[in-house]
Amino acid sequence: MKIAIASDSFKGSASSYEIAHWLEEGIHTVIPACDIEKIAIGDGGEGSLDAVLQSGFTSSSLQVCGPVGNSVDARIGMKGETAFIEMAQASGLSQLPSHKLAPLTATSFGTGQLILHALNLGAKRIILSVGGSACTDAGAGALQALGARILRADGSEISQGGGALIDVVKIDISTLDPRIAGVEFILASDVTNPLLGPMGAARIYSPQKGANENQVELLEKSLAHFAQLSSSNHVATPGAGAAGGLGFMALTYLAATAQSGVETILDLISFDEKIADVDLIITGEGRFDAQSLSGKAPMGVLSRALQNQIETIIVVGQGDDAAAEAAGFSALYSLTSFESDIATCISNPAPLLRLIGQEIARMHM
Repeated sequence: MKIAIASDSFKGSASSYEIAHWLEEGIHTVIPACDIEKIAIGDGGEGSLDAVLQSGFTSSSLQVCGPVGNSVDARIGMKGETAFIEMAQASGLSQLPSHKLAPLTATSFGTGQLILHALNLGAKRIILSVGGSACTDAGAGALQALGARILRADGSEISQGGGALIDVVKIDISTLDPRIAGVEFILASDVTNPLLGPMGAARIYSPQKGANENQVELLEKSLAHFAQLSSSNHVATPGAGAAGGLGFMALTYLAATAQSGVETILDLISFDEKIADVDLIITGEGRFDAQSLSGKAPMGVLSRALQNQIETIIVVGQGDDAAAEAAGFSALYSLTSFESDIATCISNPAPLLRLIGQEIARMHM
């Protein structure tokens, strides 16, 4: 029997590869000769870069501006003339010093620097993987890094962060890097929110980045003001609200095409070829519930598995059995079923995943 283990990372707990490794150890204690293929995957958030780096992309590193002006070491992936940029590497919540949230001042400037780095390496196709961002600045910081001038009434550049967008009087793109015009940009995200409104970037996502009620309203007004000055027809485009509005910037100023994050990554790693001869697939993520049924990595894996009539099991930190059954998974295994203390599940998932691997071997093989 051959198994493929293709789990998303458990955010803040374990990487995609670690999860696969510990499940494999558990399975092998029961069935030592089982053939197991470990496949790193992602849905556009943290861990997506690792997935493509394990499938033929080469890592290139540089030091960039972090979300609050701090210096961070970031990487991109290159394969031929295609670059893969994970926004979280430069502008993610994980790059905030001491994890201190900065809802009004966090910037996407470092993501723009990663794009410049890809251009310097000769990229003609740039995939922007935009999950896990710390900022709600409509991608203005990234646009500045690419050469645009975003100005106040006195002609000076605005401060960093979404809160400062309310002061913009002019967006000058005449100084934008000319190489951008010759590059195909792909916005890889499963966020379909518009930029503005009750389902927009500020009202839905900025509270997760630390914004209180007053700050949410300021960010909403700031994004609306920036959008008005941009004279863009992408305010309501699905995905414009991704990554605090960086989706809007990519669609408006980079002529990006929006694509499903997980589908893009599964194609990049040749997922269909890797599962062509497997009998069982194990996928997973940190938390699975009804909200996971739209666009999350396990659903992308399940879709490919169903097309190939392969039984699929999901392993999660916490999970909803009814949602998993409704989706089409043959079984759901959760860490919390083996350990009730969630803090322990997060800090030490290895022994629990080994136990789940053993249980899967006994029950499904």
